[in-house]
Amino acid sequence: MSRTSRRAVLAPLLAAVLLALVPGTASAYPNPGTVTGDVVVHDPTMVKTSAGKYLLYATGGGLASKSSTDRTAFTAGSDAFATKPGWWSSYATEAWAPDISYHGGKYLMYYAVSAFGSNTSAIGLAGSTTGLPGSWTDYGSVYTSTSASDYNAIDPNLFVDDDGSWWLSFGSWWTGIKMIRIDPSTGKQLASNTTRYSLASRPTGTKAVEAPYIVKRNGYYYLFASYDVCCAGTSSTYKVKVGRATSVTGPYADASGTAMLSNGGTVVLATHGNYIGPGGQSIMADSDGDLIVYHYYDGADSGTPKLGINLLNWSTGWPVAY
Repeated sequence: MSRTSRRAVLAPLLAAVLLALVPGTASAYPNPGTVTGDVVVHDPTMVKTSAGKYLLYATGGGLASKSSTDRTAFTAGSDAFATKPGWWSSYATEAWAPDISYHGGKYLMYYAVSAFGSNTSAIGLAGSTTGLPGSWTDYGSVYTSTSASDYNAIDPNLFVDDDGSWWLSFGSWWTGIKMIRIDPSTGKQLASNTTRYSLASRPTGTKAVEAPYIVKRNGYYYLFASYDVCCAGTSSTYKVKVGRATSVTGPYADASGTAMLSNGGTVVLATHGNYIGPGGQSIMADSDGDLIVYHYYDGADSGTPKLGINLLNWSTGWPVAY
């Protein structure tokens, strides 16, 4: 079904759904929109080129690429890097969790290099004038962590504020989600501000929070993150939560007022039916609204990780997927 057809079907239902909706309730969890073709992914990030083509990168045997002309049918491409940068070998053999954006006439891709479950990790950066696989020039590491660190330098997301300041959020487990300020001229940490800010954590119980993504809407900064256990097929308990703040560095709180530094977070997407463990999300503005782009595990297909795309509605002051 095309985007236009999907909107025509959903439009009469949306108003009624929103009237009954309390953010985070099970009734809020929609099925993914229809996507076809090569849709096996983890941690997807997507942009739309000036020519209207969708470029998607994701974890999968490296930094796997896919493309689409209509946001429905996706075709697989090659890896972002034709040759792996040599410095990766100090951390792992593969990169993962990419974050793609377009600034100053260039596509930028932040990505993680780490072994699963380790915090001896690094965030790297590459640039490209086309964004196409094989066209990326690697700029080396941006930020690192070691086994002695209380954070994990993976799952990066670049946010550019209205005032032109650049910020990189990242983090997985340990003491949660962190942020540093970035120098727009280099894409690396700003020398005059080396503070590592804390945005979200789970100080008691499980430490499972990761994959931050920040957007600004209607005067608020919204921090999306993935909570609980990823990458376990149909046993995954992943879910997407969100909090908001009036400053990019926080403090972030959920719809009930609970701080995200104290295990807060309003649920945006969670397991329902055969759509298990949604997470690894990114947010993308498109012509018909904001999209949440994520992976889930298909309970009807032996837990295969697949691409999910939904629109977001902001009319309640909180993002509601539909």
